[in-house]
Amino acid sequence: MTIDAGRPLTGQPAVGPSPLGQPVIDSHGAPAGPPARAGRASFGRAALGRAGRAALLATGRTPVPDAIEPIVEAHRRHHPHADLTLLSRAYRTAEASHRGQLRKSGEPFITHPLAVTMILAQLGAGTTTLVASLLHDTVEDTEMTLAQVSAEFGPEVAYLVDGVTKLEKVDFGAAAEAETFRKMLVATGDDVRVMVIKLADRLHNMRTIRHMKPASRIRIAKVTRDVLIPLAERLGIQVLKVELEDIVFATLHPEEHARTRALVAAHEAEPDTVLQPFAQALTRQLAESGVAASVTVRARHCVSVHRFLLKRAAAAGPDGRPQGLRPADFGRLLVTVEENADCYAVLGELHTCWTPLPGEFKDFVAAPKFNLYQSLHTAVTLAGGEVAEVLVRTRQMHRVAEFGVVALGDPLVPGGQPGEPERADGADPARPGWLRRLLEWQQETPDPDTFWSALTADLSDDREITAVTEDGLTLQLPAGASCVDAAYLLGEETGHRCLGARVNGRLVALSTVLGDGDVVAVLTEQAGPGPGAEPSGPAPGWLECTRTPAARLAIERWLAEHPAGAREPAPEPAPAAGPPPGRPPGFPPAPVTARGERSPVAVPGRPGAPVRLARCCTPVPPDVVVGYEIRGGAFAVHRVGCPAGERLREAGRSPVVPDWVPGVCPPCGFRVTLEAQALNRPRLLADLTAVMSAEGIGIVSAAVEPPQDLQVRHTYTIELPTPGTLPLVMRAMLRVSGVYDVYRAGLPRLPPAGRGE
Repeated sequence: MTIDAGRPLTGQPAVGPSPLGQPVIDSHGAPAGPPARAGRASFGRAALGRAGRAALLATGRTPVPDAIEPIVEAHRRHHPHADLTLLSRAYRTAEASHRGQLRKSGEPFITHPLAVTMILAQLGAGTTTLVASLLHDTVEDTEMTLAQVSAEFGPEVAYLVDGVTKLEKVDFGAAAEAETFRKMLVATGDDVRVMVIKLADRLHNMRTIRHMKPASRIRIAKVTRDVLIPLAERLGIQVLKVELEDIVFATLHPEEHARTRALVAAHEAEPDTVLQPFAQALTRQLAESGVAASVTVRARHCVSVHRFLLKRAAAAGPDGRPQGLRPADFGRLLVTVEENADCYAVLGELHTCWTPLPGEFKDFVAAPKFNLYQSLHTAVTLAGGEVAEVLVRTRQMHRVAEFGVVALGDPLVPGGQPGEPERADGADPARPGWLRRLLEWQQETPDPDTFWSALTADLSDDREITAVTEDGLTLQLPAGASCVDAAYLLGEETGHRCLGARVNGRLVALSTVLGDGDVVAVLTEQAGPGPGAEPSGPAPGWLECTRTPAARLAIERWLAEHPAGAREPAPEPAPAAGPPPGRPPGFPPAPVTARGERSPVAVPGRPGAPVRLARCCTPVPPDVVVGYEIRGGAFAVHRVGCPAGERLREAGRSPVVPDWVPGVCPPCGFRVTLEAQALNRPRLLADLTAVMSAEGIGIVSAAVEPPQDLQVRHTYTIELPTPGTLPLVMRAMLRVSGVYDVYRAGLPRLPPAGRGE
C-alpha cells in the first residue's frame, strides 16, 4: 500500500521506511526515483491540468480541484462509486478558510488537512470522513463556526469536526488537554471516526515534529506514546500505530533509535539467507498440497526490532553471554489465504514439514483479540537452528489487522456498506468493549487530573483478556485484572457484596489475576432483610489488586463514605527500626528478608539469618516450633511433630529452637491450612467461604474431596492478618450447619474417642 500523505521535511528524524508506504526522500528533500522522461518534461503544469480535466469530462466524471486529485485517486480505489461533489466543496471551503495561514514549517496551512485526508483516503475511509478531515481545523483555527459547517455539510460532518476540535486554554487553563481528550472519547463513543481522524491528524503532526520547540517535541511525543498509540492499538489501526511508535522512539530516544536503525540497515545490505528461502520453500509446499496462498516476508519496524534486541540481550546464550540479533529476528512470514479453513491447512503443512516451537502457537482466528485482530501465530525451527515466526490469516483478516475499524466501513451503516448484513455485537466498531468501560468510569471522575491519570493507567497495557462467568456472560478485562475487577464489572453492588471467587472450578483469593479464557464465579453475600440494608463493602486492601479504574473508583468512593464501616484492613507492618510494643528488653531484632521485609521468627545465635515458615504444617504464633538449617544458610521452621521436620532431623540436620518475634507479621499474613469435616449438603462450600471471608481473611486455595458415606472433607489454605484471627475463623467454621470438626492440617491426627480406631 502507498500513502503519499505529505513527505517528511529535510532534517526530520529518520524513522526508516514508512509502514504507510511513504516515498523515499533524497538528500535534497525530494522524492527519490528515476528522472522524468524528456517527452513528459515538454508539457507544462497548466497543459497537464487542462488535459486531466478534459479526460474527466470525457468520462462523464465531475472535475475536481487539482490539489485533491491524488486523494480522489486513492479514495476511488476503495470506493469506486463515491460522490466527489461534497469532497470538492469541502476542499474549496477549507482552502478559503485557511488562506494566508502558515504552519510552523512555513508551508501553507492547507497542506496539513490535505495530508491528513490523504492518510485516511488510503486507509479506505468513507467520503464523509474525508470531508470532515478536510474541515477538521476550520472551527478551531478560522472564523468558520460549527453551525456553518452543519448548514453546508450536514450534522454528521459537523459532529466529526466538533469531536476533534480542541478546547480553548482560555476557558480550561491547564486542564484543556485532559478535557479535550475526554471530549474526543465521549464523541468516539457515538462515532468511532472521531478518533480515526484524530490519529491521522497526530500522525502528520508527528511527521513534521522537528519544527516544534524541543520541550514541545518531548511533551507531544509522550502524550502520543501514552494515549494515542494505545488508542490506535485498541482500534486495530496497525499501520498508524507502528509509524507513530517509530517517530516517538526517534524523538524520545534518538541514540537508541540510531543504533537500531544502523542494525536494520546493515541487515538490509546483506542478502536474506534465512527468511526468503524459507518463504520459497513454504510456497512450494503449499502449492504441492493444493492450498492457494501468498507467502511474503514482512520486515519488522524499528521499535519491534529494538524490543527483540532487548529480549535477546536479557537472555543468556550457550556461552553464558547475552545474545545478539539473529537474521530471522528482523522479520517474519505472512501467509494470506482465501478462507478460514485454509488458515488451518497452512498450519498443518507448517507443523508437518517443520518443527514447531512448543508454547508459540496462538489461535486468534477462533478467538479474536479485543481489537478484532485475527491471525494464527506460530514459530518453527529451520535448518541451522534459526527460529522463524509465521502469521497466517485470510485477506479480509489482513485488511482488518492493518486498518482496524476503518476496514469495517461506516459504523452508521449496518454492515459497514449499504446492503451488507448487520454486524455481530462483538464486531461493532462504534462501541467496542474497552470504550464502553472507559466511558462509564470517566463519568465518575470530574477532576481533570484524576481523569488523565486514570486514562493513561487504563491505556498503559495494550492487551486485554476475555473471561467467562459460569452463567455464560463474557467479561472483557485488561491484562492483569483480578477477581475484584471482575466483580465490579458485573456491577458496583456485586463488587460491594463480593466475598470470594471461584476460577475454573477452584476457590481462589480475590487478588488472583485472571487469565485469558478463565471461567470465573463471584461469590457474594446475601442481601439483608430490609430494603436499605447495606453490604459489608470492600476492604482497603482490595485497592492493591485492582486493575480497572471503575473498580478503583467504586472502592475509593465506598471507603470515603464508610470510614468506620469498612472491612478491617490488614495491619500495617511494624516499623523497620526499634522494638515493637511489648517486646521483652534485650530481645534480638527481627531478621530482614531479601525483599526488606521483617521476619516473624528469629534464630538465637544467628541474627539476620533468613527464615521460611514451612508450608506443610503452616506454623503460627504461639505454636511450639523447631528450625532446621537448609540450603543457603536459611532456616525452615516447622511445628513440633511435623513429619517433614522429623525427616530433616532423621537426615542429620541439627534442630534449633527459634523464637517468635512479638508484633511482627509477614506482609501477606500468616498462611494456615485448615481442614473441615462435615456432613455433605448443598451450599456447604458457599457457606464456609462466606463465614471465612466475613472474618477478613484471604482464601488462597480450596479443595473438596469426593463425599463418602454422606461425609465430606474441605481443605482451605488461608492468610491471617494476625495470629489471633485463627481461633475466630475456626469457631466461625464450626458454627456452619453440618460442620462437626475443624482442625489444622500438617500434624498426625489422633482418632476421636469412640471411633474404635
